[in-house]
Amino acid sequence: MKVIIITGTPGTGKTSLAKMISKELKFKLVDVNKIIDQRKICEAYDQENECKIVNLQKLKKQLLKEIKESKENLIIESHLSHHLPKGQVDLCIVTKTDLKELNLRLIDRGYSDQKIRDNLDAEIFDLCLTEAQETGHNLLIVDTTHKINREELIKKIKEKIKLR
Repeated sequence: MKVIIITGTPGTGKTSLAKMISKELKFKLVDVNKIIDQRKICEAYDQENECKIVNLQKLKKQLLKEIKESKENLIIESHLSHHLPKGQVDLCIVTKTDLKELNLRLIDRGYSDQKIRDNLDAEIFDLCLTEAQETGHNLLIVDTTHKINREELIKKIKEKIKLR
């Protein structure tokens, strides 16, 4: 069984990329937000930052359970997925986007000015990428600013995880 995680700053195209890869490779897509809501992993809502406060240890435990119990190849997409241990993950895809494009995407989502600034800062400082590197993941960085060449990306993924 293979496990691909997709991480990146909110608005960088993780969900769209995950759906495309899942369809192309016929991997099961794990809905992390659904797990957070169903398993009471969200401990509160932060009004100031407009986000859920997630118990990261509980989330990791639940995602590891999903991996262990799965009989299928998985794609786990979340800006928190890179916190999974490298031994449980075959490939960590980090999505990156041009700051001007990211700003437009976040405005389209209706994010507040402060939330947009926080997410742009996370992208500027490569927060998800740095944390994924620190965890030691097998990395593939994908720029989602423009249209992605599907065939080329799928070929790279297959090579990285040794999938035929």
